[in-house]
Amino acid sequence: MAQPKGGAWTWPKPEEGDFIINDFQFSDGNNLKELRIHYRTLGRLEKDEDGRATNAVLIMHGTTGNSANFFKNVYAGELFNPGQLLDAEKYYLILPDGIGHAGSTKPSNGLRNQFPRYGYRDMVRAQHMLLTQHLGVDHLRLVTGTSMGGMHTWLWGVTYPDFMDALFPLASLPAQIAGRNRMIRKHAIDSIRTDPGFADGNYEVQPRGFDAALHVLAWMSSAPHQWQKAASDRESADEFIDNWIEVAAMDRDANDMAYAFDASYDYDPRPGLRDIKAPLTAVNFACDQVNPPELRILEEEIKNVKNGPMPFVVDVIKAHKDCWKLRKEIGRQRSMFSVHSSHEEPVLRVAPDDMARSTK
Repeated sequence: MAQPKGGAWTWPKPEEGDFIINDFQFSDGNNLKELRIHYRTLGRLEKDEDGRATNAVLIMHGTTGNSANFFKNVYAGELFNPGQLLDAEKYYLILPDGIGHAGSTKPSNGLRNQFPRYGYRDMVRAQHMLLTQHLGVDHLRLVTGTSMGGMHTWLWGVTYPDFMDALFPLASLPAQIAGRNRMIRKHAIDSIRTDPGFADGNYEVQPRGFDAALHVLAWMSSAPHQWQKAASDRESADEFIDNWIEVAAMDRDANDMAYAFDASYDYDPRPGLRDIKAPLTAVNFACDQVNPPELRILEEEIKNVKNGPMPFVVDVIKAHKDCWKLRKEIGRQRSMFSVHSSHEEPVLRVAPDDMARSTK
């Protein structure tokens, strides 16, 4: 993992490992003889006198991302250091790579377009197996994630309601992928799979549709105010997006990306929202292109969370470099880090000037 720009790590270096799940059964009926889940951890697991885990925190990444995304100053530098909210000397932090992503088993490892179709529920179940069968974690202090990881957080609350003390989904909605969000994902998938160069997934070089899909990812990851400042005229805008696409293409693959965008096909936590037992604090960003606040989906669906009244909305304007410092505001709202936190304030609406989805 590369050293952060501007100097050495200020947080502990993570340990990395792999967990092999034999004969993993996917929701579509297919299976893999071996499914590898790669992960990073920080800290040391602690248990009470009954052997129950007391300090484990699960942190999940976004679509096409990986656990390394969180080891940047904007996240780890704001949360993992001594005295910070997710102090790695106090908590046991677990950051897995999702199925189909980064160091975990993925289509580009060899099966290509014959890889089983995986969904978000498969990904969450594999995470649960990692914790319970490999890391010895039978309870979580906190479940959190951003974007896809935020959606996984909702699914954790619905699927394993007694497994955690608190839930903290970021940049996500507790509803089926629909509307413009679904349309842009379909555009990315179709751009790849209908390209003649895709060759039924057996291409020798990345198909041209891969470039179109990367532009979709760029739009999903963008923050309008920051990008306007960074590219304030036509020439700089062209240079900005060309450089963004070039960098994004370096560690991605067309098959992997098509599968990753398709994985949300089974996501819809709404039927189980009333089953959520843990205190839940949801944070979305006003400049989020994928989950724009004017849809008011979060405000409506949070009413179905047990003991969740009308949402309490907080508008906080932060610069890009200060976004994760909104932890101070979150702390003032008695959110997820208190075991005794209530559902009185289930929603924080955060409006950073520059960051919608920086950990993507």
